[in-house]
Amino acid sequence: MKTFLFLVSTLIFSNSHATAMGENSPDCVLTSLNNTPVHFHEYTGKVLYVDFWASWCTSCMQSFPFLNQLTHEFGEQGLHIVGVNLDEQVDDALAFLGHHPSHFTIANHGGEQCAKSFEVQAMPSSYLIDKHGVIRYTHQGFRAGETDELKQQIVKLLAEK
Repeated sequence: MKTFLFLVSTLIFSNSHATAMGENSPDCVLTSLNNTPVHFHEYTGKVLYVDFWASWCTSCMQSFPFLNQLTHEFGEQGLHIVGVNLDEQVDDALAFLGHHPSHFTIANHGGEQCAKSFEVQAMPSSYLIDKHGVIRYTHQGFRAGETDELKQQIVKLLAEK
């Protein structure tokens, strides 16, 4: 966690800007918790919601039920969610998931480099990527009152060709 905290503090206090809307998404290559490769380019043609999280993030605890709801509501329509875990120890992530299960893909190996590519500045950080691999919506933190706007963005992207 110390390495990631340094990474986050470096990003927050530097002059870098998060990967912007309208830019192509970085093509992260990750490994899921069950050792399955996760390549973002494989989701071309689907809407991809990328959520960077860690076990120590209290807002992440609140966001997981919402992400599960999105999976059930929009998964069959083409939404795919990848939660990118940034814990240094996989056991921390597994303990978190024991209390806050996910119904979406969780990737951990390769997450730190992916976070650097996205220039993650807060936890959680979310990126909504359209069917062509373009970042269309970004969000930092999690507040239940902002979920309707995110759902509207998802519906809009799912309807696009």
